Parts: sequence; structure tokens; C-alpha cells
Amino acid sequence: MLKIEHLCKSFGGLAATNDVSLHFAPGSLSAVIGPNGAGKTTFFNLISGAFRPDSGRILFDGEDIAGISRSGIVRRGIGRAFQVANIFPSLTVEEALMGALHAHREQSAVVRWRFPIPGTQARAREVMDMLGLAAKAKTLSCNLSHGDQKLLDIALALVLQPRLLLLDEPTAGMGPEERWQMIDKVYRLWESEKMTLVFIEHDMDIVFKIAQSIRVLCYGEVLAEGTPDEIRANPAVIEAYLGANLDEQT
Repeated sequence: MLKIEHLCKSFGGLAATNDVSLHFAPGSLSAVIGPNGAGKTTFFNLISGAFRPDSGRILFDGEDIAGISRSGIVRRGIGRAFQVANIFPSLTVEEALMGALHAHREQSAVVRWRFPIPGTQARAREVMDMLGLAAKAKTLSCNLSHGDQKLLDIALALVLQPRLLLLDEPTAGMGPEERWQMIDKVYRLWESEKMTLVFIEHDMDIVFKIAQSIRVLCYGEVLAEGTPDEIRANPAVIEAYLGANLDEQT
């Protein structure tokens, strides 16, 4: 589904992404890990259209989408949730989801409406039920807890029915119990929607528990890729990122 070929991106002479080539199979659940500054978020920014690559190809269902606008990439079926929740603070949860659908259908001039486009309210309610937000449908987004704001950010991507979903640190800023609640919802979402899901995560307990495959970035390059067992045992990954005390972390 998603194939990255020799992707490069530099900022002021610093290579944030350097000759990255990766493949993500349809329906797979993959983690991208690496130390701070490894190029993980830049990698997501390139896929989602926030940045234009200097060179290389991003093939989605065989089409090179490198350099296409963010809205164009969304329309092709790629959704993204951010490390810092990107929500509409002055709208309720339901309004935010319906507004995202209206904008996606090029009806963005109408944010508050009396007669919504057919199907938008039903889809918003379906996604709220899926992520446990139904009870907070009428709550202003700014009044949600940190965890629920992260869920709403995922819901805003999910409501557009993406075939590929990118999650940038979905558990960032959460306590241990809340992290596991979040990742359980993410895993059940992947199972039920049968989408391709790629997530960035620093919690190795989470990564090794749910990821089918792991890609390790370091200084903008692919250091390793493989199954959790292969990554756990990879000497280069242990030295560069996981550390010698991996068994104490997982």
C-alpha cells in the first residue's frame, strides 16, 4: 500500500530524512521508533504532505504522492493524528467531527449548521461510539481531558475513513494507566477498521506488545526493520536506542 523510495529531506544543510526506503503492507500495524531527532515526525510530515521532499518517491497504491497538498493526500485516503492534539477548541466533539466531514466534502463555509449534510451526523456518532467519546458529544473540545483530546484528534482523522492512518505518539503526556487505555483503543480500532496503521511511539512496552513490525530511524536513516523479536535482539538498535537494560524496560 505505502512504499517509500530513497526519500530525502534537509533543513539548512541538516539531513532530517536521508535515503529512506520502506514498505508498509496493506492492513499492517507498524511502529516507527528511534531517539529524539531521528527524523520520525519529519517522515510523517513528508507522507502527509506537510513537507515537500527534496528527492525520492512516496507511493500510495502505486501513485507518487510526494509534494501533493495535504488536502489532496487526505482525499486519497491518508489520515493523521498529531503528537499535540490538533482540535477545534470552540466546537463540541460532535460539531468538530461534522465540521471535518463538511470541509472534506468542500462545504467548509458552513461550520455551524441547522441541517447537516446527509450522513455526516451518523458518521460522527459512529466514530464517537468507536472511540468512547459518545458521552462527550456535546462537550466543548477545549474542556476535554488531555487523553480525550488525543482521542478526538484521532477521531478527526478517522471520521474521513482513511485507508492509512498515521499516529504521532498517541500516548504522549499520559500516565501509565491512561497510556494503556489509549493503546487498547488504537489496537481495537485497527482490528475493526482493517486499515493500515503506522504509529510513532517512545514507550517500548507498547511497541513490543502490539506492533507487527518495527522500523528504527536514527539520524534520518533507517537503522533497522523487522519483527519485535528481531528488533529487540538487534545489536545496532540496542547500542543506538534501546540500551543494554532493555529487559528492564519491557
